[in-house]
Amino acid sequence: MKSGFISIIGRPNSGKSTLLNRLVGEKIAIVTDKPQTTRNVIRGIVTDDESQVVFLDTPGIHKPMHKMNVRMMKFVRESISEVDLILLMVDCTEPFGAGDEFTLELIKPISKPKFLLLNKIDQIEKQKLLPIIDRYSKLAEFNEVIPLSALTGDNTQNLMQTILKYLSEGPMFYPEDQISDQPARSISAEVIREKLIIATREELPYSTAVIIDLFEEGAKIHRIFATIYVERESQKGIVIGKRGELLKQVGTEARLELEKFFEQKIYLELHVKVKKNWRDDEDTLRSIGFPS
Repeated sequence: MKSGFISIIGRPNSGKSTLLNRLVGEKIAIVTDKPQTTRNVIRGIVTDDESQVVFLDTPGIHKPMHKMNVRMMKFVRESISEVDLILLMVDCTEPFGAGDEFTLELIKPISKPKFLLLNKIDQIEKQKLLPIIDRYSKLAEFNEVIPLSALTGDNTQNLMQTILKYLSEGPMFYPEDQISDQPARSISAEVIREKLIIATREELPYSTAVIIDLFEEGAKIHRIFATIYVERESQKGIVIGKRGELLKQVGTEARLELEKFFEQKIYLELHVKVKKNWRDDEDTLRSIGFPS
């Protein structure tokens, strides 16, 4: 039995959560086209007869502007230091920039095996990959370079096979039927936040938080009561929408996805509150999983 922990790191929107969902075979991490969608480390577990691989999906590497972002980057650094292998994911359709240099500097001192994953090869001409590989290889050492598409699954099976070559024999860390360590409250909050990000598009990129006030598990129905926090009164109006339509849409879409995930009927009740500067408020940060 081979087993190990693997950290998926990279810039915002490089496709880390999409890859995690692809490898696990189920949606356990929310996905949007907005930067900083992933805020916490999410573990996805892939188990078969011969191995158990635990993937850590991490927040996108960025310059912290609030206490929340500082904690997000702390999660990234901790995940790099505690795993057996590091996957650096790069959106090969985006130009190389200062953020990429910062990311490479972050992993340079790490002596563990490192893979360079060139994502979104379905959107780029193959001859353009060689200069990208050359540039990254000159700036950092990688044990493997694997072009792939997290969205289509192209070459992800090869990635899994290559990962197993680098893992040692070890125990199973989780039951064989478990695919994530996310508690029900966290999953519910993340699904609501995903639907909110998609519904509000550019209007509320980072300034919302979702806190589960009550999660009641029942034999026939789960009851979830959640509060959406925003930073300004004007943002509250955006979230609620005209005649409450946007909030109703978010609630309906979140409820349907949660029913599919939990395989259970869901009653979902959403409220919206204003809390100024919540991204720098210790109590709020603890409530959404950012301990000091």
